[in-house]
Amino acid sequence: MAKLSTNMSHSFAGPVFQAFFGTANLTGNPMHIQTSFLFDLDGTLVDSVYQHVLAWMEALDAEGVELSVWRIHRKIGMSGGLFVDQFLRETGLTPTPELLNRLRERHAAAYNRNVHMVKPLPGSRELLAALSEAGIPWAIATSGRIETAKPNLDALGVDTAKNVVITRDMVQYAKPDPDLFLTAAERLGVPIDSCIVVGDSIWDMLAALRCRALGVGLLSGGYGQDELERSGAMRVYEDPKDLLKHLDEVGGRR
Repeated sequence: MAKLSTNMSHSFAGPVFQAFFGTANLTGNPMHIQTSFLFDLDGTLVDSVYQHVLAWMEALDAEGVELSVWRIHRKIGMSGGLFVDQFLRETGLTPTPELLNRLRERHAAAYNRNVHMVKPLPGSRELLAALSEAGIPWAIATSGRIETAKPNLDALGVDTAKNVVITRDMVQYAKPDPDLFLTAAERLGVPIDSCIVVGDSIWDMLAALRCRALGVGLLSGGYGQDELERSGAMRVYEDPKDLLKHLDEVGGRR
């Protein structure tokens, strides 16, 4: 069921709508803005958030860092490096390049051991297929590195040789910085302010806000509607299947 955000009076709503409607990506019709879609991956298109949570817990445990699962979940979706830095600061440990590399490698190994459990979210394949069939540009921009993103992309049937996919390896900073989405829009050849960023976390919505794209939230990653709205989501849907049913509400048409 679609959920209409109620935060239109927030101070950021004006600039976001001005950005979205003020600069058009003009096609043959000078009065039409061609919408493009930029998708997060984990929790947005594939049901992988909790596998990542448990993989990070295993990696942190191996280094003697004890954290509750819920605390780890709250950081999923942001840059892995920033994620680890914050946790190490909270526990009083000093982050070093060697420690950060070990944690990243341990996380990737733990995640890939259980990647067979990760499935595409309901409607994700159909959503991407519908956009492609309609000739609507789309890309995937994930804070994950290619070693953990590749199995998820394969499950979706996304070919990185044919589709635009931006991973953490390809940008200087990941979410909540907007680099991933800016790079994805550039690769598509579309202006960022005619893009809709679809994500499941507050970090997606904050990054969308910073690059003046319109944020659409999904509940499929575990964040609540109110949290997504407060972070900038103008519409919130349950999952990709729900978004597909209401695609015309967010400009998903030629």
